[in-house]
Amino acid sequence: MASNGPTRAVTLRDVARLAGVSVATASKALNHQPQVKAETRARVLEAAAQLSFSPNTLAQGLIGGRTGTVGLLTSDLEGRFSIPILMGAEDAFGSDQVSVFLCDARGDAIREKHHLRALLSRRVDGLIVVGARPDTRPSLGRDLPVPVVYAYAPSDDPADLSLVTDNEAAGHLAVDHLIACGRTRIAHITGDPTYGAAQDRARGAQARLATAGLPLAGDQVWFGMWSEAWGRGATRMLLQRDPSVDAIFAGSDEIARGVLDVLHQEGLDVPGRVAVIGFDNWEILAANARPPLSTIDMNLEELGRRAAQRLSAAMDGHPATGTETLPCRLITRESTAPLN
Repeated sequence: MASNGPTRAVTLRDVARLAGVSVATASKALNHQPQVKAETRARVLEAAAQLSFSPNTLAQGLIGGRTGTVGLLTSDLEGRFSIPILMGAEDAFGSDQVSVFLCDARGDAIREKHHLRALLSRRVDGLIVVGARPDTRPSLGRDLPVPVVYAYAPSDDPADLSLVTDNEAAGHLAVDHLIACGRTRIAHITGDPTYGAAQDRARGAQARLATAGLPLAGDQVWFGMWSEAWGRGATRMLLQRDPSVDAIFAGSDEIARGVLDVLHQEGLDVPGRVAVIGFDNWEILAANARPPLSTIDMNLEELGRRAAQRLSAAMDGHPATGTETLPCRLITRESTAPLN
């Protein structure tokens, strides 16, 4: 008895033949092109269902000049910032069945160039570039064959489109919340002063204090490192200089955890005696702090969604330039509370 050979894959031509239309018409019907009459489209869809036809997405994309893929090129080693942006981008692309390739350059310019070549060789339709820190980064250039959107870290070329969070307004928001809670002796402990974001947050915080006619507790912004250890050390120095402090705005949730450690050690109740607010809304740190930490969320998933939307528009022939700024949002937990 002769064995059956492998089943031949159903093709678009088979669907067209069964529906009694041309291959071009069948393709337009399956891709929901408006030129096809409703009854013709219904006939093609019925034929495709009868034949269990599954169109090759990649082939469809190549016919239309698209592969249905975009690259997300990041330098964020831990994924702390790039992963939420990736999630937001995938949410936005999901309805269009676009896949996202994630490449980590690890802060290495040579590795970044290698990943860029690899992504372009895969014929991605566009690129989202995410920096490891929210400071200006070198542009990938104007001669790339696909559109590029920069997220979190802006490009140094004003001809590029960059999406960033508003760190200065976020500093203003954090201090505004502490003032609304009745605090008047507010200090600011933050990280690396070479980070533009640290300077922006400090500027926003000081501006809000100035409008309220309040001094900065401790008489300085405590710049240092993005770590719990620095939060502990800076809090000890702050309390020695200004024991009357009743609120601390920490430039990151890690720093805030160190602040909380020292306040507990010194027997200063949080939030009864001192209110504390962090920055980043790093869930594993903020929600599990004791007490749970009020913080500023940078809306990174929304940043990713917006980057994907702008990239889609650019791929459709509607590119934009310049820098677009997105607001942060306040997340209130138990570490801040109004004074009685």
